[in-house]
Amino acid sequence: MTQLSQDCFVHGGELMRLEEGLDLIRSRLDVTCVIESVEVSEARGRILACDVKANGSVPPHTNSAVDGYAVYHSDLNSKGETELKVQGRVPAGHPFLGQAKRQMAFRVFTGAMIPEGEGDAGPDTVIMQEDCRRSGDRVWMPPGIPKGANVRPMGEDVLAGAVVLKAGRKITAIDQALITSVGVGEVSTFARLKVALFSSGDEVCEPGSNLGPGQIYDSNRIVLRGLLKALGCVVTDLGILPDKLEECRGAIAQAAQSHDLLISSGGVSVGEEDYIRAAIEEIGRIDLWRLAIKPGRPLALGTIDVPDRVVPYLGLPGNPAAVIVTFLQFGRELIMLLAGGKGPSPRLYPVVAGFSYQKKPHRREYLRCVLNHGDGGQLVAHKAGKQGAGILSAISCAEGLVELPEEMEYLVEGSVVQFMPFGEFR
Repeated sequence: MTQLSQDCFVHGGELMRLEEGLDLIRSRLDVTCVIESVEVSEARGRILACDVKANGSVPPHTNSAVDGYAVYHSDLNSKGETELKVQGRVPAGHPFLGQAKRQMAFRVFTGAMIPEGEGDAGPDTVIMQEDCRRSGDRVWMPPGIPKGANVRPMGEDVLAGAVVLKAGRKITAIDQALITSVGVGEVSTFARLKVALFSSGDEVCEPGSNLGPGQIYDSNRIVLRGLLKALGCVVTDLGILPDKLEECRGAIAQAAQSHDLLISSGGVSVGEEDYIRAAIEEIGRIDLWRLAIKPGRPLALGTIDVPDRVVPYLGLPGNPAAVIVTFLQFGRELIMLLAGGKGPSPRLYPVVAGFSYQKKPHRREYLRCVLNHGDGGQLVAHKAGKQGAGILSAISCAEGLVELPEEMEYLVEGSVVQFMPFGEFR
């Protein structure tokens, strides 16, 4: 657990490229969550605080990959059928208690432990039952079976002591299975990041209420809550704070006492009606960042003073598409740093642009797009409707974002562009 500095978000105030902003928070932020042990069965979605090492090898013993007959390969006739006597029967979970003799076969089943031999490694080859003929205690096997066929050696998957998962990984259901397979029952994880989420403004209303003149529904808080929970955060919804300085200051100060991060959207600028900024400046400090991205650009990053620590604050833009893009491209990284996550960044995939587009230089743009197959089978990106920062319907029906770099001024239809599926943000 790391103590953040009050000035961790200070910068020169100039327009920043996205990478510059990300590099800045990577250099100044660290984990703020404590470490706790959890049972593997309850660990999905948690972030590992320590490497997971195998308590034992997987598989723990040499075993059969199929139902068949285990033999010494050197006992097989390479030019014709081999006839052997069946010495024993070995089901999975019931090892053969004796020693495997030469010129003998063993009836084995999938997962069964290969019997030990007399002074050597024992049978080393398993022949599938459908390739054999049996009568009584005799079995006939065909030629041409390679040595080691259908045998899974001890430690083929994982050797005892090996690191199977590294610290910083967000645990998936498949990871839970892997951890269990190496004999680990509990893992050390970071506690879930506790986030207080709120909106502000008398023009913003709760979903389902009756709108008055000039009012809108608070869709940003809804989408942010879902995105935060998908990242494994524990979210406290503070609702909509009124346009009253004292109430905003009191609610924010109280939330900072019991949370690791505070997030809001909109309501933070230089206007005299922007009470969130004024409230935070009274109990901490705030810096405005101008990221050179579209949609997005205005971000508020600050800290709130509480006893023995400071709590970071992230203020996202107010337009729906802008709040989603800035959260995915910037807010997600900030949250994972505080929560201890060190997973790979979302990947970009090359696709063909199915449209032309003109943009301003020195600014990275993200277009909401869907993918279709072109005549040659290649994936082609098409814009998912209007691209304005306030157009929520386009991002709802989109499958991901096409990223246009800062240096580009004009995109020619048919060019290769980089596409980032929404499924990469997890």
